[in-house]
Amino acid sequence: MSEPKQRIVATNGIRLNIAEHGDGPPVLLCHGFPESWYSWRHQLRALAAAGFRAIAPDMRGYGKSDRPEAVDQYTLFHLVGDMVGLLDALEVPSAVIVGHDWGAVVAWHAALLRPDRFHAVIGLSVPFRPRANARPTSLMPRTADSQFYQLYFQQPGVAEAELERDPRATVRSMLYAVSGDASGGGISMVPHGKSLLQAVEAPSNLPRWLSESDVDFYAGEFQRAGFAGGLNWYRNIDRNWELMAPFAGARIKVPALYMAGDRDLVVAFPGMDQLLANLRNFVPQIRDTLMLPGCGHWTQQERPDEVNAAMIEFLRGLPGRG
Repeated sequence: MSEPKQRIVATNGIRLNIAEHGDGPPVLLCHGFPESWYSWRHQLRALAAAGFRAIAPDMRGYGKSDRPEAVDQYTLFHLVGDMVGLLDALEVPSAVIVGHDWGAVVAWHAALLRPDRFHAVIGLSVPFRPRANARPTSLMPRTADSQFYQLYFQQPGVAEAELERDPRATVRSMLYAVSGDASGGGISMVPHGKSLLQAVEAPSNLPRWLSESDVDFYAGEFQRAGFAGGLNWYRNIDRNWELMAPFAGARIKVPALYMAGDRDLVVAFPGMDQLLANLRNFVPQIRDTLMLPGCGHWTQQERPDEVNAAMIEFLRGLPGRG
């Protein structure tokens, strides 16, 4: 089978680089941090072979896509708007939207806000979270000795200076540290006075699902684009909370699927066990919640065969899509 083709598409006032593969019902794949369209390399081929049109953009701030400088240009409304505009540019009336990590947040909210354009949703790692009763950063863990990694990301320039010092070492360590192969506790807390990478487990050898050429690809993307765009998504967490106030209590009403690894640090976040147990209250048409044994945070890269099979089964089961 041929390789995915890349091109630049104008959408929502910016330009996004997209990788495409296959023909048939469209499936839009949204990556997370710190990744790119390349995180869906296994799904692009599998979906195309199964008769679908797979579309994986470099999300706003990443890869070859545009990277607005202003922090407030990375709200959920911008990110969902990018995906709606992408469908417009491709002349696609509606699509199934799939997301991993931050891309899952975009996917869930795209299905919530625009069910007319996104008729089903698949979330990997991050489930749909209803709007909290307080600013999210005020609820994040912090102690006298350490702070939650998302708090470390808040001050512009701080994390960039660390992560951009050696993009290859950054990507190599971060991808390994929160995978199912790492023995440590991931990177959820950063000790005061230390940097993020000082708090993670560096790999002596890469796991079987990640090659040195994979690391080279990611490193090249961040060497060129930097990390500011991706970090700006985190700097809008409280702004997103404010913007979503009119939608408090709203439920996602399209068919949905959720998958995660049982060793994913997200699954271990405070309160996540209760959220997952009650996910159907907020996503009433959820078809299944799948936990992949031994899998860490990088769901579709660590377990491509299982993820592909579950995705294709879900897609083929949608009304009028078999």
